[in-house]
Amino acid sequence: MTAPAAPFGRALCAMITPFTASGALHQDAARKHAASLVADGCDGLVLSGTTGESPTTTDAEKSALLRAVRASVGDGVPIVAGVGSSDTRHTVALAQQAEQAGADGLLVVTPYYSRPPQAAVEAHFRRVADATGLPLMLYDIPGRTGTRIEPETLLRLAEHPRIVAVKDCAYDLLGSTKVIGATSLAYYSGCEELNLPLYAVGAAGAAGYVSTVANVVPRQLRAVLDAFDAGDTAEAARLNRLTVPLAELMMASGLPGTVTAKALLDAGPVREPLQPAGREAADGLRRAYEELLAATS
Repeated sequence: MTAPAAPFGRALCAMITPFTASGALHQDAARKHAASLVADGCDGLVLSGTTGESPTTTDAEKSALLRAVRASVGDGVPIVAGVGSSDTRHTVALAQQAEQAGADGLLVVTPYYSRPPQAAVEAHFRRVADATGLPLMLYDIPGRTGTRIEPETLLRLAEHPRIVAVKDCAYDLLGSTKVIGATSLAYYSGCEELNLPLYAVGAAGAAGYVSTVANVVPRQLRAVLDAFDAGDTAEAARLNRLTVPLAELMMASGLPGTVTAKALLDAGPVREPLQPAGREAADGLRRAYEELLAATS
């Protein structure tokens, strides 16, 4: 099957999961945040990823979140459900649950901690892809999982009719460019600093991004791709540079993106073992956020 260039849209937000002050899933806040993101330029939403605190939400909460967001944004906005775990059987069960709850696609991360060899990684993804009728976005983030999806493995997995996309956090532009050139896989940047570079080298195969920073500045991130698509590469580069200070603070300051995003949003607490941002970090994030808004208004 030939995948479209952007099977889930171009500008996707890796959405936070709002909680109440007591730490329960806040469905009303999730509905409002999802609707706001779509109104501000997000083509699609990724739920229950790392940014959505999936390691600490229950299976029932994941399903409830998906149903709430679907009710909020309607059927026209692609929703990709994170279903990855270190257990293939559990991942399959989450995939089937997500399909029943109304997901349009599945985000499946490499099994983590156990560090399976490439043959086992490939078998894992094929099992999940065979378990539902939904298309898959494979999540390659070896810095968190301990295991890469090697380019040769991706070349083989691309032959599966329901494996259509990659969320790329491997920091290997050479390897990514090779896979883009040899397959119909749609490549989404999962690292804000590579949104524009990956988009630029990928031509039709570079679909866009899945971004944590988009929780707070969705319009500013989308504007970069819009400028590039319009042929104004200098403007795309300028707009991209403006996002760098905030993106660096949110994603490379030593705090998880979930923590920094929630420090800028009225989205409730994070769940332990995560801890909220301290006052100094939160103030720095707020300054960078306000400077970006002022520069792009």
